[in-house]
Amino acid sequence: MKIAVYSGSFDPVTKGHKDIIIRASKMCDRLIVVVLNNSSKNYIFNLQERKELVEKSFSDYENVEVVSYEGLLIDYMKTISCNYIIRGLRAVNDYEYELSMAYANYDISNSKIETIFIPASREFLYLSSSVVREIAKYNGELDRYLDNFVIESLKSKLKGK
Repeated sequence: MKIAVYSGSFDPVTKGHKDIIIRASKMCDRLIVVVLNNSSKNYIFNLQERKELVEKSFSDYENVEVVSYEGLLIDYMKTISCNYIIRGLRAVNDYEYELSMAYANYDISNSKIETIFIPASREFLYLSSSVVREIAKYNGELDRYLDNFVIESLKSKLKGK
């Protein structure tokens, strides 16, 4: 059975994330979506809230599992005997960052971890969680970028700030 992981902070989970995850889930028997904390980011949603939003997004997908993890992704991958990371690519700056991460993961895993890149669909090429958060702060239209339950959660969270 082929297992792969797709990781991110998902603050919040967007339709761009969903597109990559759905496409990736067709490439493996089991796809584990790992919700991570990045120490350099300030989050609107805490780790548990982000995990729950991602879980709700994929409740109908039998081969997609959602977990949260704090630490190096490859350390988690060792615990599940997984050697494949799937990453989405948007623009050129994504490629440079993701390529450096792919090489780092390959090196620190003693050449056991491979990264597979999936290009973003055209409609999500410039979509990011940070763009969505900025649109939400100014009450912009979010339907193109987020599922309705995510919009409601985001608006509620921003109202409380």
